[in-house]
Amino acid sequence: MQLCAKYFCKMDNKDYNRIKVALVEQKKTARWLSDVLGKDPATISKWCTNATQPSLEMLFKISELLQVPIQDLVRKQNFQHDRV
Repeated sequence: MQLCAKYFCKMDNKDYNRIKVALVEQKKTARWLSDVLGKDPATISKWCTNATQPSLEMLFKISELLQVPIQDLVRKQNFQHDRV
């Protein structure tokens, strides 16, 4: 099930991003990310737990801040190509 609104997107409780893993690998905290992005800590927490997903633009910003390729922030194995 996918529910999308302008600022909210929930995707079947799957782990689509690796933000939390990348933060740990870089020895950074969610609080640090919240501060540098100017985002509410609750928003960062939702991204880290995959409750919601950041925008593509925000993923690029996180990639730059953590100095990791954007591909390292996205889990490829959860995406399936559905034939219509």
